[in-house]
Amino acid sequence: MAERAPYAADPGASRGRRHPEPAAAPRSEFQRDRDRIVHSTAFRRLEYKTQVFINHEGDLFRTRLTHSLEVAQIGRTLARVLGLDEDLTETLALAHDLGHTPFGHVGQDVLNELMAEHGGFEHNLQSLRVVDSLEQKYAEFEGLNLTFEAREGILKHCSKKNAEKLGEVAGRFLAGRQPSLEAQITNLADEIAYNNHDVDDGLRSGLISLEQLEGVDIFARHLDTVRGLYPRLHDRRLIHETVRRMINTLVVDLLEETRRRIAEHRPDGLEAVRGCPPLAAFSSEMRRQALELKQFLFHNLYRHYRVERMSEKARRLLRELFVAFTGQPRLLPPEHRERAEEDLHRAVCDYIAGMTDRFAIREHRRLYDIEELA
Repeated sequence: MAERAPYAADPGASRGRRHPEPAAAPRSEFQRDRDRIVHSTAFRRLEYKTQVFINHEGDLFRTRLTHSLEVAQIGRTLARVLGLDEDLTETLALAHDLGHTPFGHVGQDVLNELMAEHGGFEHNLQSLRVVDSLEQKYAEFEGLNLTFEAREGILKHCSKKNAEKLGEVAGRFLAGRQPSLEAQITNLADEIAYNNHDVDDGLRSGLISLEQLEGVDIFARHLDTVRGLYPRLHDRRLIHETVRRMINTLVVDLLEETRRRIAEHRPDGLEAVRGCPPLAAFSSEMRRQALELKQFLFHNLYRHYRVERMSEKARRLLRELFVAFTGQPRLLPPEHRERAEEDLHRAVCDYIAGMTDRFAIREHRRLYDIEELA
């Protein structure tokens, strides 16, 4: 294990929480953040939220929950080798999708469209909203009251307009500065995880084939290696051996390039990291290969006609839920009805964004199927 690096985020030097609390001993402040994420309602809901395939399409496809766990596993490995804070890294990995809608990215697109005149919708902003106010567990404050470093790291993207509204936690987007290295490596661990498990799930589903993937450099190279080592290996084990080698290649390259950049810029603390160009990165060649894989998945998996059919059903369902609740707020559950009195459209958006796939389907039936019990 690498020694703690001088540029690692230090839980003892955190910029604190929005609402002061006694020390978390024997846990560190970042351990407390992680534990609050794990025990949150939004985290449990990730089990039934879509990654690519709708939850009821199969028991073995990834969900937002299993994806978040895979990101955490990769992130902790990177943090340990680089001497970063593993607990903050794990917190960010487990929290990064808390604001994701049902039905994957199509849900985000629909809500952003429907909320165009009411502030829009973006799942990273929603994740911050979840931990800052929507979770209702503690007597003395709304939300989870996470540390500044955790809240800042959750906010991966932010427009200037939204950054001005959010204040200090989004200040880096206005100042052109970077988040912690823990946040930077978590973003790339997310990319490694979803590209590779989407290959695995796509092959499992039959929507993409090994023959198609043989045209993608990073996959073809490792597939050839596995076939050379194990000429009699077939089916799931052949795929797993290939995918795990792809993940390892990406992780090793990321570590090497990040170390090279750290050596070049020599940050001596977290504030120095903030003032550097991005330090966590793939090499230019690995970035090219990762982009090729991403483009392959976009055209052949995410735009597959069967995925598009389900996506269109999801769009229609979410639009109809939004229209029903904004048109008649009395249809909302009591706790959401109270919020609707202050801001109707945002309250409805929060309610729908928090739904799991199957809850959204069930809620739609309750509203539109005359034979369904309310």
